[in-house]
Amino acid sequence: MDPETIEAQLSDGSIIHIQATPLGGAERIADLGPISFTEVTDTVKHLSGAMLAILKEIKPRSGSLEFGVQVGVQSGKLTTLIVQGTATANLKITLNWGELEQ
Repeated sequence: MDPETIEAQLSDGSIIHIQATPLGGAERIADLGPISFTEVTDTVKHLSGAMLAILKEIKPRSGSLEFGVQVGVQSGKLTTLIVQGTATANLKITLNWGELEQ
């Protein structure tokens, strides 16, 4: 299905508009009203934390992580899909760490 523009609510109450792909069939997601963006930010936080733990373990001089995130809606909630290439992503996220040694 084609992405639809929906409203998503950030933790501070701000509303943003994002494109989301319906994942649960023919549900019209644009009519759902503001959906919490927390599912997306939690995914980014947990994925970044897991990658940082790996970088700390292997102790490179520096580290960088780039990934694309596509946002979908399933059962009325946002869900995050990690996409193969960042060209089709809703969000292109680049994270950089300097020296990782403690």
